Amino acid sequence: MAGHQTATGFAGGAGRCGDIRCPQARAGARFWCCEMNTGRFRWGALIPAALFLVVAGFFLIAIFRGDPSRVPSPLIGRAVPVFSLPAIEGIDRLGFETADFAHGTPVIVNVWASWCVPCRDEHAVLSELKKLTDAPIYGLNYKDSAESAKRFLTELGNPFARIGADVKGRVALDWGVYGVPETYIIDGKGHIAYKHVGPLTAQIVDDEILPALRAASAR
Repeated sequence: MAGHQTATGFAGGAGRCGDIRCPQARAGARFWCCEMNTGRFRWGALIPAALFLVVAGFFLIAIFRGDPSRVPSPLIGRAVPVFSLPAIEGIDRLGFETADFAHGTPVIVNVWASWCVPCRDEHAVLSELKKLTDAPIYGLNYKDSAESAKRFLTELGNPFARIGADVKGRVALDWGVYGVPETYIIDGKGHIAYKHVGPLTAQIVDDEILPALRAASAR
């Protein structure tokens, strides 16, 4: 998330900004009052806060409706972000990038990490999903080490056709990832068609993933 700007260096006590008095300024309100009175208030400073409120609103809606997996994504229907992820050293899979989509067939993207307990729980489901569809599964390995990721896949199996190492988590941020695991379906035109937050289960695969894949194939 973007950092916030702190209000420092104001002269005088509460209710005063330099030589301009702000009778209503108290603590956190002082910055607003003084900036408005001096004509230097910058509306752009509110953009990060507004974006945070939008995302927080999505979470609250999902939580109060009782299903966090249905947190909506503003990227649904949009092209995948411009990115490029390298392969994980020691794993016999290529990395992937934006150009690996939009080839006429859907792709499943699963965001995972070796340190993620729910990822371990859903891994067998991914292996079964691989058998149920021709759509390749790409793994976005989130904030992980190569050694840990390799050990995880050696132990549990590797259902991924490609794996990209997002060591710093910057690409996941561009994808709108809230946490791990998450699963996306990309249609044949390279647009994000579906997103699931949380671990997959056999029921979710039957009720949501496979129908979403069929819908993405028909586009």
